[in-house]
Amino acid sequence: MITGREVAKITRGKPIEAPSNKRDGLEKIVAYYSLFDENGRLAAGLGRVEIARTQEIIRRHLPPPPGVVLDVGGAAGRYSCWLAAEGYEAHLVDPVPAHVGMARKASARQPEFPVAGLRVGDARRLDFSDAGADAVLLMGPLYHLVKAADRLRALREAHRVLKAGGLLFAVGITRFASALEAVINGFVADDEFATILFRDLRDGQHRNPTRNQAFFTDAYFHRPEGLRREVKKAGFDPVEMVMVDPFAYSYKDIESYWDDPVKQERLMDLLRRLEREPSLMGAGPHLMCVARKPA
Repeated sequence: MITGREVAKITRGKPIEAPSNKRDGLEKIVAYYSLFDENGRLAAGLGRVEIARTQEIIRRHLPPPPGVVLDVGGAAGRYSCWLAAEGYEAHLVDPVPAHVGMARKASARQPEFPVAGLRVGDARRLDFSDAGADAVLLMGPLYHLVKAADRLRALREAHRVLKAGGLLFAVGITRFASALEAVINGFVADDEFATILFRDLRDGQHRNPTRNQAFFTDAYFHRPEGLRREVKKAGFDPVEMVMVDPFAYSYKDIESYWDDPVKQERLMDLLRRLEREPSLMGAGPHLMCVARKPA
């Protein structure tokens, strides 16, 4: 999830408008993410924590290379390029042409370890054969597909393309992400955002009828048990549910922490200790459900 604070950094303080709400579905997502550098978001601020923690969780479960990994909703290719450099056959799929273009350039910058495939595509209709992948990453589709039926289609497609015993890494935005950011960054006093926030809490359906991009775009925000239930319904056996970035919006001066190896490791150790705490599950922007296709 892109926070209001991150939008301000990415745009260097210049106001930018969200795409018109006359658009819906993938067209609206494409328009939204075409406005700025998604790759840059993960290279600074909270994005640095998000990517480091995500990589750590993936490493914990993914068997050593070689292996085939599909990065579905892979955006600008940060994870695909990392996996390719680690020795995996990585394939990226994303609905945003601009993202695929960024990923292609990123892959070209590591010619010894290129991403094996880069294509524009839809998580609900993957152009891959049955049972050919060792792992599938769903790092964005499950919160951008606002209908439960579409999320189930995406999960079942991931199940179809995975080998028996293959791994799924499924990320959701937590039901309370807007509430956390609203309190910490002052959005709770904004009448327009308050309307969005209270609907998020009620049914998880995040809608932004304004033209303020800091309020994100259409999305679905999961409760932990809801994400687990959807993954199981698609035929997977959940392995673990973890918080990727507990309390992320409250991190102050994260760059100074990240540039100091001792402080960085202290923060990472804290997040590891909190990641499975049931009483705190949901107290951060991102959840990850790691699951396995039954053998």
